[in-house]
Order: sequence, then C-alpha cells, then structure tokens
Amino acid sequence: MSVQLDRSNYGLGHLAGLAALAPGAPPDEAVDFAVLGYAITSMETETYRPARVILLGEDAGPELRRSTSLDSLVTPQSPPFFVWHTAEDPYVPAEHAYRLAAALAAGQVPHAVHVFAHGPHSLGLARNAGEAAIWTTLAKAWIHEQA
Repeated sequence: MSVQLDRSNYGLGHLAGLAALAPGAPPDEAVDFAVLGYAITSMETETYRPARVILLGEDAGPELRRSTSLDSLVTPQSPPFFVWHTAEDPYVPAEHAYRLAAALAAGQVPHAVHVFAHGPHSLGLARNAGEAAIWTTLAKAWIHEQA
C-alpha cells in the first residue's frame, strides 16, 4: 500500500502539541487537553529528518531543535494528552509517541497512549482501518474522563 503525504499537513500535530505546551497562556486561552494522532513530537531525533527540515529549515541548530521538541517542553503544569499512533507508520516512527509519553510520565501529566500494530500515516478518523479504527472511541471516553 502506498501513501502519499500532503506536505501542507506536515506538522499539524506538532503545532497542536506546541499550542498545548505553550507557557504563560492566559487562562481563557489555555488548552484543557490535547489529542494528537501520529504527531511529530521530537525535532531532536533523526528518525524523520525531512519533516524537521520542512518545519525548521536545513540549518536548525541543537538549541532550536530542542526548544521545539514537545518532549522537552512538558512540565507538571502541562495539560493532559491523548496520543495515538501506528507502529507501521512509514513517515513518523512510533518513537515520537513513546518519547512524548515518557516525558508526560516523568512530569506526572495525565495521559493515554495507544500504538496500534497496523496502519499507515494520515489515517484521520481511521474508519475501516482495522484495529486503529477504535482510536476515536478511546479518545471520546478519555475526553469524558478529563471533563
């Protein structure tokens, strides 16, 4: 199965994560929780360099890469996160979900992480996508827990 990745969508999950982790947001603009699917979370790993180059440029130094990596921005005040991914994602390795999950756990931030064995990148709602199709049901239950 071949998947075409639309470059206009590069980094949307990363951007959502950055918005959720932005420090100092006024209370009426603060994010209550975040739901990320197959998101690029680390700009430090070499596992998906093309996206990093598109988002930060060819010459992004270590400081910029670290300051835009979600796993390095997590604090105990971060909002809860629901993260889902597929182990077969050919574009963004599941390592990104694991790195963010480890940072959330270390910061004692409430979170749920689901990595489904099968499925390509860009599943969206994942209707008719096998096991990954349940992610919306899991997310709905998790969101109700957060409310």
